[in-house]
Amino acid sequence: MFFALTDEQRALGDTVRDFLTDRFDLTAVRAVFEDAAGDGHPTELWKAVGEQGWLAVCVPEEYDGLGLGILDAQVVARALGAGVVPGPWLSTVLAGEAVRIAGSEAQRAELLPRIAAGDLAATVALRGAGRGWGADGVTVSAVPVAGEPGGEAGGALGALTGAASPVEYLAVAGLVVVAATESGTAAGAAGAEGAAGSGGSGGIGLYLVDPQAAGVTVEPLTSYDGTTRLAALKLEGAHARRLPGSSAAVLEDLVRRGAVLTAADLAGIAREALTRTVRYDQERIQFGRPVGSFQALKHHLADLHVAVTMAEHAAMYAAYAVDAELDDLLLAVAVAKAKASQAARDATAAMIQYHGGIGYTWEHETHFFYKRARRLYGAFGDPPSHLERVAALTIDTVAAADSSAATV
Repeated sequence: MFFALTDEQRALGDTVRDFLTDRFDLTAVRAVFEDAAGDGHPTELWKAVGEQGWLAVCVPEEYDGLGLGILDAQVVARALGAGVVPGPWLSTVLAGEAVRIAGSEAQRAELLPRIAAGDLAATVALRGAGRGWGADGVTVSAVPVAGEPGGEAGGALGALTGAASPVEYLAVAGLVVVAATESGTAAGAAGAEGAAGSGGSGGIGLYLVDPQAAGVTVEPLTSYDGTTRLAALKLEGAHARRLPGSSAAVLEDLVRRGAVLTAADLAGIAREALTRTVRYDQERIQFGRPVGSFQALKHHLADLHVAVTMAEHAAMYAAYAVDAELDDLLLAVAVAKAKASQAARDATAAMIQYHGGIGYTWEHETHFFYKRARRLYGAFGDPPSHLERVAALTIDTVAAADSSAATV
């Protein structure tokens, strides 16, 4: 099957790249990168992001969005990765997806137009420090608040306790979507307001938390990647509204969407790193010849081109699989995140090496790409975890089928 982006999707990518070239190039990125005490959230850039509609891609039209999907959002993510652009675009889009998928009509009407316009920066806190990406990684618990039955208008009120870390752009977010485990009582209350039931044995809920609310503590964390800002979220009985449609399955869906958009960001990093490396090695002369003409470099760069191209197409197909809810979407997402992480790691490492001595200096931009690629390598699952899933969905499935057939 032939599969490619539409003319409109390619135009969207070109628009984002052209805008960044004109108004937020690597000089602007360096200013954010080197301002360790700053919030990493350039105001003028964020205003432009809202005006350009990049936050509205997945927001339905009835809430002032573009009504598109993850396939279109990954086009934006790839361009932002290529520009190593700071800011809470990804975290805000994911928070918006949580509200769109699991929120009540009142919650959607209140929050989605603000997200689409760039009036509300948001983030997601889905796991504890060093934990997995899924229900088993959640380290916040929720109990219902007495006398608050909730309902469709605003979601049941819960008290959250625990911690999540690291959380991107928590210090600038006006809203945090927090994943929390629920007791049987909380799960029962959630079921009463229309959430996926858990049989009274507890489950997972997604809650809307105001970072300025009582019982919420934000502790900044250091990061070697200056294109983001990280913090730990600590909750001590903080009150939060539940997204009525949330469940463990919705959390898994949200993580898949995060994995696809992160894979696209990594693919953008990898392509830009490779493009800059090839350009430099065509211009750098050694022994009277461009170093890019040497066989060892030429063959390695060709191999990297193949790997990056595969990562780009894997991310694109995974986004399509998520939008279309294809049967192989789990496999597609796992392949995309694993391939993109590996391609970005290898392309940015080669970028440093093949730029020679200048590539190892702080003054050169190579480390922007390398550090962002290393940070995102494990975001929403590292390659080993995704490759294990690939094996489980392919080799293990075939082996089980063969065993069943042999038994019959």
